[in-house]
Amino acid sequence: MAKANGASLEQALIKDFGAIAAHDRVKLQVEDVAPTVAKDQMGTTLVYFGVAWSIPGYILATTLLRAVTFNRRRKLLTVVGLSALLSSVGFLAGVGLGYLPDDPSTMVVAFLLTTAVATLSSGIAPFTKQFFPAVGMGLFIVLSVPSSGVAPVAMLPTFFQYLHDVMPLGNAVDALRGFLYFNGAGVLRPILVLCAWITAGLALLGLDAWRHHRQAAQQGSDTEEDIEEPPVEDPSVETPTPTALPVHHHHHFGESVPMLFGTVRNAQQRPVRHAAVTVIDTRGRQLVRTTTNAEGEYAVTGLPEGYISVVVSSSGQTPVVDQKLLQSGAAVQADFVLHGRLGGTPFGGAFDEAETTMRRG
Repeated sequence: MAKANGASLEQALIKDFGAIAAHDRVKLQVEDVAPTVAKDQMGTTLVYFGVAWSIPGYILATTLLRAVTFNRRRKLLTVVGLSALLSSVGFLAGVGLGYLPDDPSTMVVAFLLTTAVATLSSGIAPFTKQFFPAVGMGLFIVLSVPSSGVAPVAMLPTFFQYLHDVMPLGNAVDALRGFLYFNGAGVLRPILVLCAWITAGLALLGLDAWRHHRQAAQQGSDTEEDIEEPPVEDPSVETPTPTALPVHHHHHFGESVPMLFGTVRNAQQRPVRHAAVTVIDTRGRQLVRTTTNAEGEYAVTGLPEGYISVVVSSSGQTPVVDQKLLQSGAAVQADFVLHGRLGGTPFGGAFDEAETTMRRG
C-alpha cells in the first residue's frame, strides 16, 4: 500500500486483505511503498496545503476588483508576484514544520494552483458581476474541496471522482503527490490541467478587453490607446456607486482613490470655492454632483468606464462643459477656468433649465 494516497485507503486495504489472509490462515504482510513524512500520519497534509494555496488566489482576485487604478497588466503582474510569494512561503513553512518533504517542485505546483484560481476568478468576475461570490465559492470551495482528495479519490462518489479530474485543487494535489512521493509519476496530466485553467482565465480577460474596446469604438472613440477594463463591481462588499470624495493629496492604504479630479479657477487663476461639479453619462443621466473645496479642488470615484461629461458652474460665472474618457488604471484630471457672465446672457438660464430637466430624468 501507499500511505501517501491517504490513511483511510490504507486502512481499507489492510481490512479487506486482512480478512482474506485470516480466511486462508496466513499472516498478512504490509509494505508501505510510498511513506509520508512523520507528521503526516493521515496522508492528507497535501490537501490542506493545497487549500491554503487555492483560497488566497480567490481572495486576491476579489481584492483586485477594487484596484481601480490597476490596469490588466498590473493586475496580472500582481497575481504572478503574490502567487510566487505565497508558494514560497507555504513551502518553506511546510518544510520547516516538518509537514512537507524538502522538494522545490512543490513551489512550482503551488504557484500554478494559486495563479490558476486567481486568473480564472479575475476572468469570470466581469461576466458574473453580482453573482461572482456565489460562482467563485461554488467552484473553489463547494466543488473543489470535497473532490480534492481529503478522502481517497477511489472512495469518493462517482460525481466527485469526475470533478477531481478537472478541478484545479484536485489536480494540484495529484501533482504534489506525484512529485513528492512517486518520483514524478503521473504529474504531466495534472500540470496540463492547471495550465488549462490559467489559459481559460487569460482568455476571459482578453474577451472582456475586446468587449469594452468594441463598446468604446461604438461610442465614437477616435483614440488609438488600448481601452482597459472598467472598475468591476465588487459584490463582496457592495456595488460601487459614483461618489464625491474629499480631496487628499496623499492616499493611505484602504482609502478610496479618485477616478476623476481637478481644480476650478476663475479668469484671474484664483480657486473658485463651492463651484458645482456635475458628472453626466452619455445618456444624459447625472451620475454624481459635488462642490469644490477652498482650494477649488474636487474628486470623484466609482464612475463607469467610457465617456462622461463634466459640467462646472458657479454663481455669476458662465458654466463650462468638458468631455472625458475614463479608463481603468488611470485617474483622469479635468481642470476648468470659469469666466464671468456678460450682460445677463441667456446661456445661464438655459443651462439651469437643462440641468433641472436632467435631474428629473
